[in-house]
Amino acid sequence: MGRLKELREKRGYTQVKMQMLTGIDQSDYSKIENGKRYYTFEQCKRIALALDTSMDYLAGLTKEEKPYPRSVK
Repeated sequence: MGRLKELREKRGYTQVKMQMLTGIDQSDYSKIENGKRYYTFEQCKRIALALDTSMDYLAGLTKEEKPYPRSVK
């Protein structure tokens, strides 16, 4: 979960700001960030959108922090 904290701090966000952006309770977000709890697919998606990255980057599957092109609806 190191990438998660690193990205959050790089963006200048607090855990409370992440709560506002994702709807994930701050205490739950803290547990996710510290590896004490896993996030669901939906939570991962919300976090990736809030941090402007990809779910693959958060999962450590790619070194590319920049998100993939997103389709506009």
